[in-house]
Amino acid sequence: MNTAPRKAKVETQKPRYVARRSGVAGDAVRVGQGWDIHRLVAGRALRLSGVDVPGDRGLLGHSDGDVVLHAVTDALLGALAAGDIGQRFPDSDPRYRGIDSALLLGEVVELVSARGYRIGNVDVTILAEQPKLAPHMPAMQRRLGELLGVEAEQVGIKAKTMEALGPIGAGEAIAALAVATVAEARRAAAQRLRSRTRSAPPRSRPPRRSRKR
Repeated sequence: MNTAPRKAKVETQKPRYVARRSGVAGDAVRVGQGWDIHRLVAGRALRLSGVDVPGDRGLLGHSDGDVVLHAVTDALLGALAAGDIGQRFPDSDPRYRGIDSALLLGEVVELVSARGYRIGNVDVTILAEQPKLAPHMPAMQRRLGELLGVEAEQVGIKAKTMEALGPIGAGEAIAALAVATVAEARRAAAQRLRSRTRSAPPRSRPPRRSRKR
């Protein structure tokens, strides 16, 4: 008689959420980041996130110098692996001299849609010692949402100082950092899945074994 103790059967509960395998789901969401900095100079209007901010100096640039829109544009291009703003809108091209940065961002927003994606959310941090930007944050958030074609709740924007460190802390420049996500549109995802299904080789079935009588 076998008197060895029986091993208790351990049941492990399956996790409710399981990481999806690579494929359509893995390619569905992409992330990009962007960064820009411009020098503050006299005789220029200060525009951030498409909003004119009162002040005695503005940002020097080939376009209107809007570091927020430039950073967001770069973040979206990065999410698409489509280069950067300098490659797409070179400062050597006279067409972009003094141009409203909202027009550049609009072109990239159209590119996101043309590639079969939609914008998920955008988060921006402005680095500036002066002027104080807190009173203008709601307007910046609304305007950026309008330019991106998303709800204001999908846009995060905040400002930080550099604690008097470096050129930004000395009030010589303003910079912006941005992170953006784009999600594959449902129609594009379904088309890609059908395409992969059609191109996949048929599964080979093992030969049937003959039964002995």
